[in-house]
Amino acid sequence: MPKILIIEDEAAIRRVLVKILSEENDTYQVEEAEDGLIGLEKIKQDDFDLVLCDIKMPKMDGVEVLEATKKLKHDIPVVMISGHGDLDTAVNTMRLGAFDYISKPPDLNRLLNTVRNALDRKELVVENKLLKKKVSKNFEMIGNSNAITHIKDIIEKVAKTDARVLITGANGTGKELVAHWLHEKSERANNPLIEVNCAAIPSELIESELFGHVKGAFTSAVKDRAGKFEAANEGTIFLDEIGDMSLSAQAKVLRALQESRIQRVGSDKDIKVNVRVVAATNKDLKKEIAEGRFREDLYHRLAVILIQVPSLNERRDDIPLLVNHFAEKIAMEQGNAKKVFTDKAIKLLQEYDWTGNIRELRNVVERLIILGGQEVSEQDVKLFASK
Repeated sequence: MPKILIIEDEAAIRRVLVKILSEENDTYQVEEAEDGLIGLEKIKQDDFDLVLCDIKMPKMDGVEVLEATKKLKHDIPVVMISGHGDLDTAVNTMRLGAFDYISKPPDLNRLLNTVRNALDRKELVVENKLLKKKVSKNFEMIGNSNAITHIKDIIEKVAKTDARVLITGANGTGKELVAHWLHEKSERANNPLIEVNCAAIPSELIESELFGHVKGAFTSAVKDRAGKFEAANEGTIFLDEIGDMSLSAQAKVLRALQESRIQRVGSDKDIKVNVRVVAATNKDLKKEIAEGRFREDLYHRLAVILIQVPSLNERRDDIPLLVNHFAEKIAMEQGNAKKVFTDKAIKLLQEYDWTGNIRELRNVVERLIILGGQEVSEQDVKLFASK
């Protein structure tokens, strides 16, 4: 049942609003507050799906209520109620985060449409949050080893800042998990995380992919196209395998980091971007610098914080947790009951040389679940986990 709070010092206006909302939908639960202070106190104490708030009120005006509400509970849509003389102020409140505004006396259709749209938006925000939680589970960092605990501690300290992070480690170690957690725990978490696999994009297309292009910039550029940096504005861009990026693209990335501006391919117009950059590589960038394949100035721009992700062989203590995690996840994906691994089976898995790291372990666990017995045994591991 949607809960709506009306903050309005004029009792007659409150009565009109309550009447309109009650007649429109008898499932609306409507509460009233006669001034901003009382309204804000109600917002602190209860969860509302929508707030209708007058602008000019004694004790605390609507703009102050809006600003305080956005700090307390950012997701609540706030619709401002404006008198004729408050119209400019009402428009300005949109910049402060108001969902919309309605004028006095309230027009029936305008009010109801605004309320419906605001409640739909709130419902969408809730759905997105639930979806985000599900997505986050796909990027859990599993493990209690010293190496993983150290990385988690670094993430907690660094995530809230805008410091650039360079993540290093072999293929399959989980560098993308670190990037996701840095974004999830940052102030930018409600904005996009845009991933770019620099190794998967041909060198002649990487600049267009990152910075976009204008129509006619090259043969296949049939229309203007925004790049990944623009898509990540106010969020995070994750440049995976940055060691494979061409030198010309490196130069443009360096400029973007230095000036917070980019240019689309074929254009000389600057576009301002506010993007946090997280990069990752499986290469030794200092060696790449020495051999002229990577810019030293870009390296120092990217490596404000360095996070080295350990190989699975360096964190064998985490293998029991990882096996259990993958067994649960695979069972859920396949709609089957979770299979149990015996202690001896797990001990044997801990002794293997995991050259493919976490990715390889996940594949082996899935193979053992499919081919092994009802309980995955040491013998199953010897038969089906061949290297």
